[in-house]
Amino acid sequence: MDWTLFLTYLAACGAAATTGAMIKPGPWYAALQKPSWTPPDWVFPVVWFILYFSISYAAMRVALLPDTGQALAWWSVQIALNTLWTPVFFGLKRMQAGLVVIACLWLAVAATVVTFFAADWVAGLLMFPYLVWASIAGALNYSVWKLNPNAPAA
Repeated sequence: MDWTLFLTYLAACGAAATTGAMIKPGPWYAALQKPSWTPPDWVFPVVWFILYFSISYAAMRVALLPDTGQALAWWSVQIALNTLWTPVFFGLKRMQAGLVVIACLWLAVAATVVTFFAADWVAGLLMFPYLVWASIAGALNYSVWKLNPNAPAA
């Protein structure tokens, strides 16, 4: 295990997590209608904590292998889009734009999973739960948007 490399990827995840810490859902989101299957609020930080460690470890594993530039480029794209979603959805209160961001995020995570599997099956497995969570988040974003067509934006 290369701790320096792992901590570098974890720092990137920490930067993404900072947007979630700084831009809270707040009363606007609390007032919106949500689908019955919406996870409880406490689930989100727990899941993200686990996912950020998992995807950082996966990226470290792949970074130690030769010829993995494209896989790591996809990892970079997904963490950038991950960072963008919270300010768009919660900060700007733009649910439809958030849906576009999360659709792009899902594609980038899927590409990361595929390229990581090709490089190292353990890394691919470590990334897979993130794809599942991005699917849930995308479905939730879509459902909240459809349930609240007249919600005001910022």
